[in-house]
Amino acid sequence: MSNQKSIGYIVGGGLKENLQVRLTIPAQEVQEGAFVVTESDEWLFYGLITDLRLGATDPRFADEQSETRFPPNLARLLHGQTLFTNLEMLPALMMEQGPDPAVDPDGALAFDPEAVRPIPIKTIPSHHDKVRMAGPGDIASIFGDAAKKGNFVIGYTREQRHPVVINLEKFVQRSSGVFGATGSGKSFLTRLILAGLIHYNAASVFVLDMHNEYGYDDTATDTGLKVTGLKTKFSGKVRVVGLGQGSQIRGQTPDFNLEIAMQDIQPEDIELLTRELNLRETTPTTLDRLISTYGRKNWFREFRAMKIGDTIQTEDGKRIPAPGSVEAWANESGIHPEAAKGLHSKLGRVFSREYIVEEPAADTVGEIIKALEAGQHVVLSFGKHESDLDYLLVSNLLTRRIRQRWEKSTNHYRTTGEKEPRPLTIVVEEAHKLLNREMAAQTTFSTIAREMRKYYVTLLIIDQRPSQIYDEVMSQLGTRISGWLGDDDDIRAVLSGLAGREALRGMLARLQPKEEVLLLGWGVPMPLPVASRRYDETFWEELLGKKKAKKKKTEAESLKELGYD
Repeated sequence: MSNQKSIGYIVGGGLKENLQVRLTIPAQEVQEGAFVVTESDEWLFYGLITDLRLGATDPRFADEQSETRFPPNLARLLHGQTLFTNLEMLPALMMEQGPDPAVDPDGALAFDPEAVRPIPIKTIPSHHDKVRMAGPGDIASIFGDAAKKGNFVIGYTREQRHPVVINLEKFVQRSSGVFGATGSGKSFLTRLILAGLIHYNAASVFVLDMHNEYGYDDTATDTGLKVTGLKTKFSGKVRVVGLGQGSQIRGQTPDFNLEIAMQDIQPEDIELLTRELNLRETTPTTLDRLISTYGRKNWFREFRAMKIGDTIQTEDGKRIPAPGSVEAWANESGIHPEAAKGLHSKLGRVFSREYIVEEPAADTVGEIIKALEAGQHVVLSFGKHESDLDYLLVSNLLTRRIRQRWEKSTNHYRTTGEKEPRPLTIVVEEAHKLLNREMAAQTTFSTIAREMRKYYVTLLIIDQRPSQIYDEVMSQLGTRISGWLGDDDDIRAVLSGLAGREALRGMLARLQPKEEVLLLGWGVPMPLPVASRRYDETFWEELLGKKKAKKKKTEAESLKELGYD
């Protein structure tokens, strides 16, 4: 039994329409989203407060201002008897708590608390069962003990500041998402989670850092304060990779630079850029013919080298397309010259990317994969290449190679039992650019979200417009952590597929613009709004442990060390 003070008692409701709780304390002491517990016989019922309503035994008592007609003491007494506040409680979980040892000692000995786990709500408590705020023991019973290894404190209950954890091993077993409107703190929250994953070694992390935020130290745009990069705190575990030879990130030289070989560019990478490059419907046919002519390894290099409009004069004075021109290849391959010329012209933006070279100085794509397999973590910073074209092309190409490697490793492990693949989490910013309805079917990311869990690869997507992410991808997200969202469509997308989403809708819309998030989905036992941790030095001290200050030696101790007794 808990020693938490009762806040009210059950007066009605049901499983589908939620439970009604008569409040016995001032309404200002309870907030929407409060985590509450009802004890009923041998069961504990856990739920969330989704609404508060004022009521009266008779409407006249609510309409008339008794305090102006009666003495204060009498008015207060009358209010207590006739006016009340009801809470609406969304029941989420129930758990057997066992008999009371003082009442039934034999039954208590037969009860095994270790075998008891919370289960989805199946029934309801009785009339007048007392309701109380959840205590630290209740939080630990449902979400996990903060002291247990692998349990990462993501935030605290808003009323009483009890720590709330997520189990990182479970978190990385399915893809997940961090959502919130612009300025709600998504990047800071993502840094918290990544620091936990790296510190507890739950998985290798590959960050596609479009805006160069995660590797090196940065400055917060709203406060001007320093924001610690992952490389600063995990210098031996995190490798920062710059895109393109000689690139600098925040004025620092990365561990190595990524160059992409022309032979690695595949037709599917180009088709992914259809909307960005405004490609025609003839593009797939032209690409197929290029593959037939030059093969998958050489088509890009050969097509890039072709010239548009080059002609030669024949012996009879006619001008015809010169060998090595786009038109000459088109005529030989049965492709309309205008279609070939149009594709070549639009691919000019890809041909000019300085990080795409014929012969890279090293196999940096292979280096990234080896580092991830070895348990290191990689932050790919795009540097000055921050266009959507760069992000779409490079991220899809790299994840395709990663997918192939992890599938091969997993199949080898299942066949031989040797060397289980290391779990990998790929962090994707601006996810709607890669996972919208039009492009999801073409990207490797969609395949990872749907199928790669069995191959030890999951996604962590970060986005401010979840409504633009393909529904099928959203349905595959296990854990969803959402800050404030102002758009109804975005709120609907985050809550899709969850029980009680109508009750949670208002809760999500009324979060504080910063430092409050709603935990949802498979990775947490029940929805819960929490005050998120701050990404500051206190966080790092709690995560990594405080450095003990050296004790200043006395003069006598110093003389003794030098041999003077």
